[in-house]
Amino acid sequence: MKAFLLAAGEGTRLKPLTLHTPKCLVSINGRPLLEYWFDLFELHGINEILINTSHLAGKVKDYVNSHSRGLRIRLTYEPTLMGSGGTIKKNWDFVKGEDSFFILYADNLTNINLRKMFRFHAQCGKDYTLALFKTPTPRECGIVETDESATVVSFVEKPANPVSDLAFAGIMISGQGLKDLWPDREIFDLGHNVLPHIAGKAAGYVIDDYLLDIGTPDKFNKAEKDVKDEIFHRAHNGCFHG
Repeated sequence: MKAFLLAAGEGTRLKPLTLHTPKCLVSINGRPLLEYWFDLFELHGINEILINTSHLAGKVKDYVNSHSRGLRIRLTYEPTLMGSGGTIKKNWDFVKGEDSFFILYADNLTNINLRKMFRFHAQCGKDYTLALFKTPTPRECGIVETDESATVVSFVEKPANPVSDLAFAGIMISGQGLKDLWPDREIFDLGHNVLPHIAGKAAGYVIDDYLLDIGTPDKFNKAEKDVKDEIFHRAHNGCFHG
């Protein structure tokens, strides 16, 4: 199975840590964040991955070349960040002919069971499945409302008046119909420009796996502690920021 791993962010909130290290390679308890993703891919049968790069792209390339573990990895370089949606649009050929594929935000440290999520996706029969978690700060997240059948009723990025506490986890399964939702430009964001249009066509998969956006010093330090204290497997109510 294939996956987009969106990893090109500069990691400005983690400076000075990211001045000389790409965000996806910051070390968490002695291991680069990317290595935790490779663990997941091996465990759950994701064998072809496209990773976008920009800031310090050469370091990502060197790491992937020496640590790919037999995974088939395609790197794509963005001189100017294209946004989460723009990256997928530019590299749509990567998933040509694929009925389903993952889109994953590399900012997360997670042990999500991707196989279990895919089984849920297949059972629901929707075009898309969004991984969701309960957040204590819904105004800071992409908020999803679902009905009793787990169908997504609405998606609003950072709403002023949240209708639920279910937040998008930066992990989704998509199909070919995604291309019909792209705006007529090259740089755009999934959360603001695409996901609001999938209501009725998507299922919401509420996770209880560990999930933490490591994008701030406090979250990064928590990630370090959680891995060191062997509580990485526990669920965490944070907020994903893409």
